[in-house]
Amino acid sequence: MGIQPLSMLLSLLAAAAPLSEPHPMAEERFRQWLLESDLQQLELGCGEPLIGASNGRRQQIRDRLLVLHPAPQSFELVMANANALLTCGSADSAARVLNRISPAVGEERRRWLRLRWQAAAAGLDHREAARALRRLVNGDLIALANLDLGDGRLGLDQLASHEAALGREEEAAALLMLAPNAQRLAQAAEWLAVLDAAAADQLLEQALDQAAADQAWGLAVELLELQLKLQLAAGGDGARPRQRLQRLAAQLDDRYSLWRLEGGDDLDLELRSPRQPGGHAAVGDSPDPPSP
Repeated sequence: MGIQPLSMLLSLLAAAAPLSEPHPMAEERFRQWLLESDLQQLELGCGEPLIGASNGRRQQIRDRLLVLHPAPQSFELVMANANALLTCGSADSAARVLNRISPAVGEERRRWLRLRWQAAAAGLDHREAARALRRLVNGDLIALANLDLGDGRLGLDQLASHEAALGREEEAAALLMLAPNAQRLAQAAEWLAVLDAAAADQLLEQALDQAAADQAWGLAVELLELQLKLQLAAGGDGARPRQRLQRLAAQLDDRYSLWRLEGGDDLDLELRSPRQPGGHAAVGDSPDPPSP
């Protein structure tokens, strides 16, 4: 009997026990399904509890995907196979499949490099992830500043994060300075704080100036909190950021930040930062701009 569509198999499984919770696919049927399923069915099955019911079964599906279509294969098939392995949680195997091809310059190469980055990032291979991003823009790192990698992740921020994870904080900070905004300045300051506390503090001052210009008062509070934390960690007294934070929090009626400054130990459920969803001091315009 040929392989049945996944939806039909699931219907049969559910019908087998109509008065109780559905049971996982029987072992014998699973082995048959594993051998007869195509790539799409294997990918769907990996996330279906009635089929990929255990880590052991998911691993068998991943093993099957890895050998289902050995090289040489078409570009689209290799990409689909790698995507399926990522869906099944095997970033390393996805990278191995992607290594079977090396597209020439063009849209196929860009798609291939993006998927190589995705696989490397998922597998915490920061060196390979950084390499894929650099190759994706042919070394034009400014182009990464607005390159959307999905879920709001921008290429420049991702590259900087990979470099920092490799212990190259100075290079990571320098990358963010290619297209600075308040958030990138703050992240760069945090990475540089141990190496050069004065430079980090100056970056935070620039970030605060930008937040004030944008009337992003919630962000300004967060920047002052970070500045206070870094100054204290560097052995300073943090007096200036503390005073500025107290003043700004009072102007914003941010009782939660004031409570934190006072060293509150127990969480007061009545205190909520107005910068949280629905709070009145969220990032936005203010008719009477405070001064951070």
